[in-house]
Amino acid sequence: MEFQSLPGVDHTMQTAALAVLVIVAILYIPKINFMAQLARLPAHDEKRRSVFFTSAKRLYGEGYEKFKNTVYRIRAEDGDDRIVIPPRFFHEVRKLPDSVISFTEAAAITLEEKYTNIDVSRDGLIQHVIKADLTPALVRLNPTICAEVDKALKKELPPCENWTSVYIYMKLANVVAQVSGRVFVGPEVSHNKEYLDCGVHYTIELMAAHTAIKNMHPILRPWFAWFLPEVRSLRLREKKAHAILDPIIQARRQAMNDPDHKMPEDVLQWLMNRGTSFGMETTAQIAGKQLALIFAAIHTTTTFTTNILYSLAVTPEYVPPLREEIINAIADNGGIITFRALQQMEKLDSYMKEVMRFFPLAFTSFGRKVLHGFTLSNGQYIPAGVDIETPSYAVYHDEQNYPNSGEFDGFRFHKLRRDPARGGHARNQFVTVNEQNMGFGLGAHACPGRFFAANEIKMILARLILNYDIKNADGATERYKNIEMNRGITPDPTKALLFKKVTVCDGRL
Repeated sequence: MEFQSLPGVDHTMQTAALAVLVIVAILYIPKINFMAQLARLPAHDEKRRSVFFTSAKRLYGEGYEKFKNTVYRIRAEDGDDRIVIPPRFFHEVRKLPDSVISFTEAAAITLEEKYTNIDVSRDGLIQHVIKADLTPALVRLNPTICAEVDKALKKELPPCENWTSVYIYMKLANVVAQVSGRVFVGPEVSHNKEYLDCGVHYTIELMAAHTAIKNMHPILRPWFAWFLPEVRSLRLREKKAHAILDPIIQARRQAMNDPDHKMPEDVLQWLMNRGTSFGMETTAQIAGKQLALIFAAIHTTTTFTTNILYSLAVTPEYVPPLREEIINAIADNGGIITFRALQQMEKLDSYMKEVMRFFPLAFTSFGRKVLHGFTLSNGQYIPAGVDIETPSYAVYHDEQNYPNSGEFDGFRFHKLRRDPARGGHARNQFVTVNEQNMGFGLGAHACPGRFFAANEIKMILARLILNYDIKNADGATERYKNIEMNRGITPDPTKALLFKKVTVCDGRL
């Protein structure tokens, strides 16, 4: 007997097939449209992602020279295209609201939040506390921070009566962990060995996990990133951190019920005070904020300070004038490194800024995820879903912005402060952010903690310059090379410097 198809079955199969086609269209038409929109933008070096790993500086430099009046695409380490915004359009993109371009969504991708669990503060609590509480309190906290710097340096550095080898990166990480911890969680906890160990190693292990994840092909990450040894180590470190922080937060919460309780003046208390308004009330949430702060403070401040010391070791001609300025500023303020004394250290501020110009944390800045497409003044359309960034390293080395940009001039910004045509004091401080100074970002989301970091770095450097001579451990007169991977730049933590104690007069020079 021949098989005869049933009309009902045919209709069902046709309906199913049509449904599949509709689903495919819904899923893929937006993707096709997105790719078509991207294709309209010029591309620079559409090669494999492996090229970006080792040649990012070259690629961004070439793109900066080639695309002066147009944005362009660059194939990044994850295999996706990123849109690079040239200086012509900086003023346009910096004014766009968070509803159009998102800092936190870009940070989540950059830091691999899905796998590292880092809190990128979508709720805005950390940024608000730093701006509303920490920065206004810096003058009051200055004596406390200074005293903590002195304690930490005395604890970490050997006597150095003769030339002594010091692996300074880890020493600085320990110093920054103690000093920042004093401001973040108070004196009782900041001197706790377990807390300090956890803070330093959380930062190191998060960066190790981040690097391991970035080295894995994006297609493999959802299945295998969780099992990377570095990610597993990070999970264990998080548990240890919560074991330390959670009881402290719970004890503070109970103490807040006492009307006679005097609340501590530290970031932990400010987070707890303001947490409810931001929907951040649980112990785990507040502890997560602390971990994010620990990472940001220790990683950034340690990296900046190491870069400065690596540079100072091979530019000894700057030490006498810097030392003289530090001595005079302290003498003018009763023999103490006051907040005012820090402001008077303009040459030191300039040297710090020039090092940041030469050795920033990355080749790019102003990373944002585009949430809603927008059109630039030249008619180019930037579609939703893409990441944008600015070529900050190339900007720092543009002759029009900085004449003789390839030459290191430690007092470049000290001289610019005295030139009204170049913005005077306002545009040439270490903490300044503008279209030519993007080391701390640009726009509304420029690093809010840079004022605290600048004071801490300056205090550490003032003490080290005042009390030690410094040079390379291997006798080389060239600066230790930084490690460049993807768009990131970091000093080599395995290098040692030689320190030798010196005696300087306490009076005014």
